[in-house]
Amino acid sequence: MKTTPLSCAYDPPADLLAGRVVLVTGAGRGLGRAVALACAASGATVALLGRNADRLTDTYDAIVAAGGREPAAIPLDLATAGDREFDTLAQLVVRDLGRLDALVHCAVHFKPLAPLADQSLEDWLASLRVNLAAPFALTRACVPFLARSPDGVTVFTSETHAVHPAAYWGAFAVAKSGLAPLAAIWADESEKDGKPRFHVIVPGPVATPMRGQSHPGEARASLPTPEALARAYLRVLGPEGKTLGTGPLEIAT
Repeated sequence: MKTTPLSCAYDPPADLLAGRVVLVTGAGRGLGRAVALACAASGATVALLGRNADRLTDTYDAIVAAGGREPAAIPLDLATAGDREFDTLAQLVVRDLGRLDALVHCAVHFKPLAPLADQSLEDWLASLRVNLAAPFALTRACVPFLARSPDGVTVFTSETHAVHPAAYWGAFAVAKSGLAPLAAIWADESEKDGKPRFHVIVPGPVATPMRGQSHPGEARASLPTPEALARAYLRVLGPEGKTLGTGPLEIAT
């Protein structure tokens, strides 16, 4: 699959996202936390979504301590949530924060690498649900509100092996590979007015907890930090994102 390079060498203005409301999934740790903090530092009010309430509280406290606008914290397990929960979530964000301008999918379900022969049906269903079906369902719930924004945007987070398949990545790579056509279909269906816009980011190697699972012996100090990659997300969320198209954007570090 062809990708477009996306640089994280970006110095966003302090008011890049001023007045905007951004919902970030997987906001309790790793890349999701870094993106949430970066959005808050750029002026956004952030709705934090994650499975672990304590981790969300830590992100919430970090935003407040840094002088950001008070966020909202929403514990929700994507592995069990259904249409009703997603619809309610979207409505609550708009009710409590007044609007919704962006949705950034960073939540992930990952199990240690294994040959396809050793991956069970349950493994595949869990990966497909959290990594593909839940992002679809949450986006579907949010699109009517995003379409009201002057520049509504949804960003899906894919993975290197979704665009460059390799042995042992199995269910995870296949689930993540569905995000690019999902974004393209949604963009095509929104072509009439171009609202909201849809993007897919492929982060590449990054020092996150998931990377520690997939590459346990790797020297983490040699990897880009989630905070560095979060700048690329800001580029896509801001006005420059309008010029980037809907194809996968692979972060060049």
